[in-house]
Amino acid sequence: MSRKTLEQAGICPVATTINLLSSKWKILIMRDLLTGKKRYSELKTSVVGVSQKMLTQSLRELTADEIVDRTVYPEVPPRVEYSLTPLGESMRPVIDAMADWGSEYLATHPQAMPKNEGDQ
Repeated sequence: MSRKTLEQAGICPVATTINLLSSKWKILIMRDLLTGKKRYSELKTSVVGVSQKMLTQSLRELTADEIVDRTVYPEVPPRVEYSLTPLGESMRPVIDAMADWGSEYLATHPQAMPKNEGDQ
């Protein structure tokens, strides 16, 4: 459906995007998956500040929304890897634009710099 058709039907495409990516954790997970497949433990380390519960919940929601793919390898112990689906990969320009905007903002507003080096 076109954007105009959706809007005429009372459906806001921006609201849809916000609903799908409703937490900062989901966007940060996607940011980290833009570089390739990651295991759960790698995401836990790279997404600074996320709790195990929120990481698990976010990955489940992203998988259910077909943004992230979860691959389980039949090994002992089992190995699970997460990667972006083509739909998730299509968010690359949006995430890159967010990174560029954030860099520009921080360059002109140094007082907004996170106090903790690990803040995302």
